[in-house]
Amino acid sequence: RSTLSSSSAASDVYKRQMKTGKISESILKRSVLKYCKTKREEVVKGAAPGVDCAFFTYPDGQGRGTGGQVPDCQDKVFCAATQTVSLPVIRAGCYAVYAAVNAVAAGGGIPFAMQMALTLPEGTEESELKRIMQLTEEAAGICKVQIAGGHTEVTGAVKYPVISVTAFGYRLEAAERVSRGLPAAGQAVVMTKWMGLEGTAVLAQEREAELLERYPFSITTAAKGFEKYLPVLPEAATALKSGATAMHDMRNGGVFGGLYELAGRLGVGLSIDLKKIPVKQETIEICEFFDLNPYGLLSGGSLLIVAEDGDGMVKALQEAGIPAAVIGRTTDNNDKVLHNGEEIRFLEPARPDEIGKVIA
Repeated sequence: RSTLSSSSAASDVYKRQMKTGKISESILKRSVLKYCKTKREEVVKGAAPGVDCAFFTYPDGQGRGTGGQVPDCQDKVFCAATQTVSLPVIRAGCYAVYAAVNAVAAGGGIPFAMQMALTLPEGTEESELKRIMQLTEEAAGICKVQIAGGHTEVTGAVKYPVISVTAFGYRLEAAERVSRGLPAAGQAVVMTKWMGLEGTAVLAQEREAELLERYPFSITTAAKGFEKYLPVLPEAATALKSGATAMHDMRNGGVFGGLYELAGRLGVGLSIDLKKIPVKQETIEICEFFDLNPYGLLSGGSLLIVAEDGDGMVKALQEAGIPAAVIGRTTDNNDKVLHNGEEIRFLEPARPDEIGKVIA
């Protein structure tokens, strides 16, 4: 009886409809990673919860991994990361580029090229395709990556353009400790810039008319300008030089989602001071207008850095012109604790991003 009951319960789990947005870690483990069984020696590090960047190596000078057919190939490590944007927003191509490039940078890589898969709904005019490509190239130019290829098609299977970008990069030697993702208990957690940057920019760009009914033009103008903060390449490079032991680029699920993924990836706990998490006033105002939780809002453009010397890391970042703050520490248990003055709560698994309540 108990066996049948257990089997039935497991079956019910698989029958539940998945929520819109990024899938949960539990679904990722049981229905995606469980089936990634084929292994190759060229894959230095592959798919895992909280890991957005995969690492590969060319065969060595002896032709290892190629049957001896490439004897002149030297050992080199490169990396790749794929990100998809399906939000029906004007600058979706830009956001997809920044997301993929940021994942490579957070893994310790220097991005140099990208490929893009663009799926358009039936009825899309060629002028719309041209506009998407112009905006995508704009972001690629800012990040100094070449659009090296991809795939474009029109189908009735989607209602809005779906843009997937795969960024490729070289892994820096100093990044080996970061890409390994070794546990780092007792170290400082540093956050760059401000939470909710990407979500704030998207909402200001897409819902400006509504916002102007309450706020002055200066608020929406400043918020739309947050897009300039989205690439994290400068802070990732500075963090590597300054002794970072781990990095994680935040995006879906906001700062809460990013912290949860970072802790899970490193196998550590967290002690985070909510009052030290930096936020722009424009983000607070816009989240209040749409009744959103800013801690769960798209936070592309902000990097989480783990380092032994948090104050030294912040100083190095600030000297490079990058705002940063120590927001907590890693701990040697699995508790993910959030402190807000006298109040204490525990960080929960990432939920669907708050932006889905307004734009979907």
